Amino acid sequence: MRLIKSRDTRLEKALRSQLWKQGIRYRKNSQSLFGKPDISITSKKIVVFIDSCFWHGCGEHLRLPKSNIEYWANKVERNKNRDQAVNMHYRNNGWKVLRIWEHRIKQDIDSAAIEIVEAINR
Repeated sequence: MRLIKSRDTRLEKALRSQLWKQGIRYRKNSQSLFGKPDISITSKKIVVFIDSCFWHGCGEHLRLPKSNIEYWANKVERNKNRDQAVNMHYRNNGWKVLRIWEHRIKQDIDSAAIEIVEAINR
């Protein structure tokens, strides 16, 4: 478990690189913001979370380990509940929350970056 990175993953770096190329400036993993969003644009009140399919319970790709099933099912469920609480916190305070699945970045990183840029420009 210690080897699993919680920040600066390959996917996060790739998405941030796409945003940087488009002139988007942001903060990464801001400790001062609730839930430590992967990307935050405070001037526009936008936070972006990049959710891995395993840890955040993707309906399409989640495959729980065959051993200790109850532990992993509870762990993923707690993560999903925490994600909902974080979403509510930001929405209740007038922020836009974007959650982008790992598989989406792998399949089409450009569309994920475009979604963020469009949210900023609205």
